[in-house]
Amino acid sequence: MAPTDDHTSDPTTPCGECGEPLAADQRYCLKCGERRAPVHAAVAARFAASPPQARKPLPGDGVAAAVTAPLMPTWMPSPRAAALAILAMLGLGVLLGSAGQELAQSAGVATILVESPPPAAPEEPAESQAEPKASAEAPATAPVPLATPAALPLEEPAPQPEPEPALPPEIPEEPGLPDVRHVFVIMLGENGFEEAFGDAAPAPYLADELASEGELLPNYYAVSGGSLANQIALLSGQGPTPETVANCPTYAELSPGTVSVEGQAEGSGCVYPPETPTLPGQLAGAGKTWRAYVEDIGNGVAAGQAASCRHPALGEADPSPLPLAGDAYVTWRNPFVYFRSLTDSPECAENDVGLDRLAADLKSAKKTPTLSYIAPNACHDGGEAPCLPDQPAGPLEAEAFLRDVVPMIQKSKAYADGGLIAITSTQAPQTGPHADSSSCCVSPAYPNLPAPVEEAPASGPVKASGGGGRVGMLLISPFVEAGSVNEATYANHYSLLLTIEELFGLEKLGYANELALTAFDSSVFNAPAETGSAGGQAASRSSSATSASTRAAISSRVARTVSSDWPFGSGRSQSR
Repeated sequence: MAPTDDHTSDPTTPCGECGEPLAADQRYCLKCGERRAPVHAAVAARFAASPPQARKPLPGDGVAAAVTAPLMPTWMPSPRAAALAILAMLGLGVLLGSAGQELAQSAGVATILVESPPPAAPEEPAESQAEPKASAEAPATAPVPLATPAALPLEEPAPQPEPEPALPPEIPEEPGLPDVRHVFVIMLGENGFEEAFGDAAPAPYLADELASEGELLPNYYAVSGGSLANQIALLSGQGPTPETVANCPTYAELSPGTVSVEGQAEGSGCVYPPETPTLPGQLAGAGKTWRAYVEDIGNGVAAGQAASCRHPALGEADPSPLPLAGDAYVTWRNPFVYFRSLTDSPECAENDVGLDRLAADLKSAKKTPTLSYIAPNACHDGGEAPCLPDQPAGPLEAEAFLRDVVPMIQKSKAYADGGLIAITSTQAPQTGPHADSSSCCVSPAYPNLPAPVEEAPASGPVKASGGGGRVGMLLISPFVEAGSVNEATYANHYSLLLTIEELFGLEKLGYANELALTAFDSSVFNAPAETGSAGGQAASRSSSATSASTRAAISSRVARTVSSDWPFGSGRSQSR
């Protein structure tokens, strides 16, 4: 019977190899390592079926030494190689995490490719610690190399917006024009500034009471000699002709009428061709309205004259060059009838009407025109020439007319709804003791007139000749400060045309388009915000004094002589 591996043997049995006593439960000799009993048959068969493994046999174990079964499968790497592989994988993870964090913080890199380094080669073990080599019958399996991970394209970061370039410091814009909706131009006759507004002015209502209700512009000038020439300039920007300077004794069409690069109709005559643009035409084209209220225009019906748009036939002498008894209408006080574009249209008969229509139109702001041009007859225009023999002359003649018309306008809804009253004269006297032919602001060489003779070199905005003299202007409006005097603003009839065009968004006509010319701006429309209303203006009017002391205070602020400086809109914007 084969020996068994039981523990019932004699406890005193010595070791068969070295004779060392063995305990009852001792399987191996502690001295020499000899197995006390042979390996069980089943276990021996298991070891015999396994491929040999380079394992150091136990000393003294004959059976174990003969069986070279492996302790572990041959495809497993050595512990040192496994440790190195694990460290390499951990390093790869650190690299991937670090690269991803850096990419998230970067805006300049489009794509980052991360490649792990190859695993470090395992160190060659020392000969003393080398494992037994595999037998020729079972060669050792080559270690499987770690696969290099493919490059990982990361998401491209969103492009960062480029910083905006630094802007220059903002320049405060010139305040916009006020919301003027109705302009009332009251055009008097031949009156110089001193005669109308100066210390010795004979008309207290104009020079004192009305001046205390509005803003006085002492340095406002006519642009030419001749009342008709100045009125045509205001309506169209056209310069004078010899015939308009003479108030058009013969109603003849301007010929040849060629148009210069400045938009001036060239030739002689006084009736402008249909192609000549006008302020009334501009207003009509922009959907706005105009009307001329001409005193006594309908008083010639009995003599066969028209009741509106009254003018001579083309080529005929003017039948109304001078006022008549009961009919003080004169054609050259009505500039609208000197434009074929108006007289050839039904608008002239409808809108060039008598002064009596003004009261009816003022009853409704809707019926009141955008532009109202008010012309007194020859007896009420304040000119130096008397209307009739033995009648007074000068600004005192206009007192009754102004006392009737101005309050009527001020009480209207149209005036309260953005109204502006402008009172001025066509020109200063051109002959006599108060003759004045000075000019201001824009003094062009008019193509239809010979160049004026320079009496003295200009040292400022004013020339001694070439114009129609200093006439002054009074503005009454909720948008101007009552009782103020604006000596810094230099302007003329072209300036008023330009201002009206800018107020209503119209193109610039003729000499109103001169670059050196400026429109009225915030230095003129100077009413404080809290009083820039019809109610505030009415309060200012109610407290206005009409005494001589008030008149003296206003006159003391008026320039008696033209400044030698060139302010030309001092404190104003020079660009349009």
